[in-house]
This record gives sequence, structure tokens and C-alpha cells, in this order.
Amino acid sequence: MIGKRRVPLSDHAGVHSWDGPVIELDRVSRWFGKTHAVNEVTFNVPRGGVFGYIGPNGAGKTTSMRILATLEIPNSGDARIDGLSSVNDPDLVRRRLGFMPDSFGTYRNTNCAEYLDFYARSHGLIGRERTARMRWVMDFTGLRPLADKPIRGLSKGMRQRLCLGRALIHDPSVLILDEPAAGLDPRARIELRKIIRTLAADGKTILISSHILTELAEMCDRIGIIEQGRLLATGTVDEIRGVNTTTRNVAVELLSASDEAMRLLRANPAVTDLRQAGLDLSFSLTGDRNDQAELLKSLMNAGISILQFRSTDQSLEDVFLRVTQGRVQ
Repeated sequence: MIGKRRVPLSDHAGVHSWDGPVIELDRVSRWFGKTHAVNEVTFNVPRGGVFGYIGPNGAGKTTSMRILATLEIPNSGDARIDGLSSVNDPDLVRRRLGFMPDSFGTYRNTNCAEYLDFYARSHGLIGRERTARMRWVMDFTGLRPLADKPIRGLSKGMRQRLCLGRALIHDPSVLILDEPAAGLDPRARIELRKIIRTLAADGKTILISSHILTELAEMCDRIGIIEQGRLLATGTVDEIRGVNTTTRNVAVELLSASDEAMRLLRANPAVTDLRQAGLDLSFSLTGDRNDQAELLKSLMNAGISILQFRSTDQSLEDVFLRVTQGRVQ
């Protein structure tokens, strides 16, 4: 049996009050034949939070999002939006949800305004309310100058903005964005990042997947890493970076070239990924601050002149590579 239905505090004419997590996956599993696309995945996102969903292709990100968006039914567990089950209350969930898939269909002979107007009408918006929402969406996404332009003539970035506008047209409280930055140029990605932070500041709760990990680190409050349908790690960006707290990236700048420095570092079992670029050395060091101090001491005792010795926390990319194994289903 799918998860037990929750009774909302109130739900009159679409008004619903809920003080728990806005997005919830509760031990959700979905399999296709022998493939477990999603396997006992559990996480939640508080109101106004931005949750970054990371994983290789085929990891289960899109299936999880489709379950939340009422487009897939889990084999077990439950997915909830504002405390409402996406299985038991799909119509109520859709009123609160804006879904931006990784690819979307358009109508070749329509322009931007006609496209958004169609979806506004589909959501039951009429009269001045529909006009006001269309005006706001087109201004917010920067599409107003392109209102009369055929969709087939839009750039990739503008098409992504149009898809986001479609997801926003009914003013949902929750947004699910599947790879919204895929294929965008650097400027378009920067603009998209600003849009997402603005929406979060306005109280929208956002679940976003992406392969551009540095951007997720800047946009998101919390991160989840998934592989082969299993959630491997979840937490704040700082917590995720601390998944392997005993490993630090170390950079050393030498005063002069030293073969002895390379020899000592290669002989140290705690040193991995050793690289040299002129007088600059970089490597990963397993150990705490005392181990770093001992390594520095040993280099200096060997007569090696060091200008800089500094360590940094792991980047999100470092953590992703360490936590995942590149496995596919």
C-alpha cells in the first residue's frame, strides 16, 4: 500500500495551511522490471528552501521528480507536497506545483505570449487574473520583448525561460526544476541562478537537479547525492563537503625546484593525487591538522624552502567523486 494519506489542516477553494516540510520523499521506491530507479529514498525540504539533487545520468533524479510531480506512481513509500500525497491527492498537489522537465514540447506555430496564455487558461486563470499573471511572468523571465516571437526562433536560454514561465504561470508555492541549466551559455546560467535565488527569497520552495555542481553549491541550502537509485548523502552544502572530513586538498608553493620534496610526498601513504606545475605542488592529504603540521615539519627539516603551505576543504565536485562510484543501472 502507498503511504498513508495525511489530512490537511484546511483546504477550502485551494487554500491549505501546512507547517511541516513542503517537499517530502518518504522511503520512496520505483522500479521498472529488475531496475530499481529509486530505492528507499527519503529527504525533505522546508518552506523557502532550495534543495540540490546531484547524481549521474540514470541515478534516479528524474524519476524522483516525476513522482513528486504526480507523473509517476511509486511502488512503495509516498511523496508529499505541502503535506498532500502526490498519489492520493494529485489534483491538489498540481495546484501548488510548478514542474520544469529536462525537455519540454512546444507548438511550432505559436509565439511566447500564446504559449503562456494557453497554460494560464489550462490552470483556470481568467480575465484580469490571467492578464496580470502573464504580464508578471513575462516581465520576471525577461520575455516581454519576445512576446510575439515564434517559439521556434528562440535561443536555448530563452526557451528555458519560457519553460520556467510555464511552470510559474499559476503562481505555485513549489518548483521542481530538472536540469534547468543544461546547454545554457555562461551568461544564461548566471541569469538563471539569479532568478532561482529571487524565487527562493520570495518564499518558493525549490528542488533542482543539475550536473553543474559549482552552481548548485552557490544556489542551494541543502544537497542530496543519489546513485543507482539510492540516496548516498544529504545535508547542507558545508555538511556534504564534510562527508570525508579527514581529507583535505593541500597546495604547496616552493621557493626553488626540489626533487626531494616530490620524493618525500610520494613516499607518504597519506598523500594521494600528487601533481606538480613548476614550483606549485598540489595533493590530497588524509589526516587532521596535526598530520598537516607534521608533513610541513618533515619537508622543512629536509631543507626544502616553502613559500606557502595551505589546505582547503573539499569542493562539491571532490565530494561527488568520492561518494559516488560512477555506477549505472
